[in-house]
Amino acid sequence: MTAVVHYERVEAEGRPHAVVTLDSDRNRNALSAQLLEELRTALHRAAGDDVLAVVLRAEGRAFCAGADLAEAHREGMEVSAQRLAGLLRAILAHPLPVLARIHGPVRAGGLGIVAACDLAVASEDVTYAFTEARLGLTPAVISLSVLPRMNARVAGTTFLTAETFDARTALDSGLITHAVPPDRLDATVDELVAGLTACERQGLEATKRLLNADALMYLDDRVDDMVALSAELFASDVSRRHLAAFLR
Repeated sequence: MTAVVHYERVEAEGRPHAVVTLDSDRNRNALSAQLLEELRTALHRAAGDDVLAVVLRAEGRAFCAGADLAEAHREGMEVSAQRLAGLLRAILAHPLPVLARIHGPVRAGGLGIVAACDLAVASEDVTYAFTEARLGLTPAVISLSVLPRMNARVAGTTFLTAETFDARTALDSGLITHAVPPDRLDATVDELVAGLTACERQGLEATKRLLNADALMYLDDRVDDMVALSAELFASDVSRRHLAAFLR
């Protein structure tokens, strides 16, 4: 089986960081079981490596297209939802800061990953959408990382309308931390990584625990209910009708 997530240790001036790359362009980096498992493995590897930060990036047309609906149809959404919830928690609880480098569109479940990251740097031309409501679903599991980050009014509007929104809205809402011209994306990531890796690991770990304590409590308090809700809606006649059209 060809790997869809790659891990690289990068060292600049003796201050190393990890680069984790999603590489499944055939399905626009959708959150398949393989991608989620390989991503969790890469994050675990970074936690045990002598690095000071993790950059999460992607190859291909999109950063992440959301759930792998064909796989969820075969396995049942409860299994897929539990996997995604576990990944969101793994990012929030990771000992090191995780920085998302966002070069292309992000949809549905991919927004949960972006929100879980400590820093999210995006090209100004990237678009976003919580598409779930149009399929008879709701952003249940990803709300566990999204709602502690996003402005409530913007979250309400984007969840309910399922409309595409731009980088300025994503930035102003708190979903991402930086929106930059496309030709400044890598330079901005490098600048932030330099700032992170100038710190001591002990300080980074303690600060991340401080910053994410409330977000982790929010997730842990609600995860079972959100997984159950996601599975219930996915199994409904309304959702099945949309899924059948999508998979046709």
